Amino acid sequence: MKWPTKLLALAALPLALAQDSESSSNTKPKPDKDGKYWIYGDGLKASFIEYGASVSNLIFNDQYGIERDLVAGFDNATYYSVDKQHPHFGGVPGRYANRIKNSTFEIDGHKYKVKANENPTKDHPDGLDTLHGGPDGWDWRNFTVVAHTKNSISFTIFDPDGKEGFPGDVHSMITYTLNGRDWDFQMVALATTKKTPIMLSSHTYWNLDGFANNETNTALNHTLSLPYSGQRVGVDNILIPTGDILANAKGSVNDFWSKPKQVGASFGDKEIVGNCGFNCTGYDNCFTINRESLGNFDWRTEGPVATLSSDWSGIQLDVFTDQTAFQVYSCGGQNGSMALKKTQGTKKQRTIAKYGCLVLEVQDYIDGINHPEWMRKQIWGPEDGPYVLNAKYRFSLTSEHKKKPCSK
Repeated sequence: MKWPTKLLALAALPLALAQDSESSSNTKPKPDKDGKYWIYGDGLKASFIEYGASVSNLIFNDQYGIERDLVAGFDNATYYSVDKQHPHFGGVPGRYANRIKNSTFEIDGHKYKVKANENPTKDHPDGLDTLHGGPDGWDWRNFTVVAHTKNSISFTIFDPDGKEGFPGDVHSMITYTLNGRDWDFQMVALATTKKTPIMLSSHTYWNLDGFANNETNTALNHTLSLPYSGQRVGVDNILIPTGDILANAKGSVNDFWSKPKQVGASFGDKEIVGNCGFNCTGYDNCFTINRESLGNFDWRTEGPVATLSSDWSGIQLDVFTDQTAFQVYSCGGQNGSMALKKTQGTKKQRTIAKYGCLVLEVQDYIDGINHPEWMRKQIWGPEDGPYVLNAKYRFSLTSEHKKKPCSK
């Protein structure tokens, strides 16, 4: 298949600029015995698989020098496609991430109906809405590895006109690079034949303790800061946006902007019940990222839109992105039945407990295609050029950020 020159040129840029990279050979890149492709940074290494262009391992040393695998996944790539729970471990949801109300949207007066796959009822056995691109969205499919060096890897996928009900052909390239202790990724997609919704993300499940904390089997001990997220997208009881943009009042359960706090700090407040939908306690919320007051800024250097840290491991994750929304999911759907990898856990802790992880998704406002009043750019056509998402995930130790006493 001939790929659009515009897409190849833009998507290849991060790979070309990658530091300490090795030239790709003319032969097809090959994974290891577990079906994983490894790349390496400075004290940071990660593996990726073709299924969903997913991150499968991300390993960083904690404050005691012990390797911790910080992302949920499976030991072997073959298991991703047969797992019945399909928690979207580490993949790229597409062509439209998150939820679409009533599985419908309108473009230029034409109404489209895409395949539903969430919240089934008697009258709607397939579901009331579409989640992460439908029952055969991108993170249910194999991407193709087109480049693999010591510290970078690129995947491509072609999504044809009519797949899952979406209009038009879409070509996409996903590039992951490790630069020092930064995990950089760029997601590029190009609509080549018709106008269509496009919104991508990285659906990675994090536990900065490597699921090995001997004091708790949850991630509620993690401290989260969202300094630009004084608002969130209002949703109904099945997490479909209502059109309202709500204030995260200072001191409320959704206040992570006024000061950092542990994810579980508000679990005793009555407002946390139902905060993530009907009969759900915790978080599954789309926080907006409001940086207008900064004027012109460089997303790479201005400061993180999110910081997650754990006192137990001493590991800190700073998230930088050019996106304007940030979904936080506290893994309330886990029930202890999902096995950990051999690189994770303890002899006693071998599964992911309820609230045992956090999903952090950089993206745009969810279901913005059904809320034109928000004026989000989520419909892309051949004349628009490529959709581009950039993000940088920086790893460090909390001890490195503590101020040293001034010498006299």
